[in-house]
Amino acid sequence: MISGFVSLRPAFYALTVAASVLGAGPAQAQEEPRLDVIYVPTPQEVVDRMLDMANVKPGDFMIDFGCGDGRMVVTAAKRGARGYGVDINPVRIREANENAKKAGVTDKVDFKIANLFEEDLSKADVMAMYLLTDINLRLRPKILNDMKPGTRIVSHAFDMGDWEPDQKDTVAGKNVFYWMVPAKVEGKWTVDGAQKMTLNLKQQYQMVGGQAEIDGKTVNVTGGRLKGAELTFTVNGQTYNGKVNGNAIEGANWKASKT
Repeated sequence: MISGFVSLRPAFYALTVAASVLGAGPAQAQEEPRLDVIYVPTPQEVVDRMLDMANVKPGDFMIDFGCGDGRMVVTAAKRGARGYGVDINPVRIREANENAKKAGVTDKVDFKIANLFEEDLSKADVMAMYLLTDINLRLRPKILNDMKPGTRIVSHAFDMGDWEPDQKDTVAGKNVFYWMVPAKVEGKWTVDGAQKMTLNLKQQYQMVGGQAEIDGKTVNVTGGRLKGAELTFTVNGQTYNGKVNGNAIEGANWKASKT
């Protein structure tokens, strides 16, 4: 990921192309979109830190929204990942393809101009962004609904509102944010195991709370947290660890089903 993302108006998503300065010739008018936010390359040390935070590794598929000249995707490909970058500016996309060719990773990457909100996010293992906060917020429901639990998200400079990052770092004076897409656990669950109980879980992104009913008594669920599909919570001093799989949660000596 590299680009300080470009035009953020509705016209951006329609990919309206206009001459950037008065009197631009036809060729320039076809290539240069009118930009509302200037192109700002991400420093390579920030790129490297973002990929480290997201634990990008061989076999991962990473997408980059606001890919600019493609350095995020190209660097990920050098680590053995496959990458896909999206930007509005055809000049940036051309640069990205040239950089991929120079790095010898054209077989691992793809770049194109596209509407962010129409992209398929479900196959990604990692998502990188350099967008403004309001665009992050518009993408947030799609990220939470379409991406599989455990998908790693990194953003340069801009956060996602009240979705607190799992990790935050500062590199070269720039903020970098990291999240892991949480499974969905809000609702009622019946737990079978050494201790039978009913859970009524409440969820705020990766944070989980609620109440448990045990032998007719109601107690609080505390310390609840999701790390992708891995759920941890405490009831009556007993800590439970399990893996969420749709409407089931499986622990070492307990399991739960959604009711």
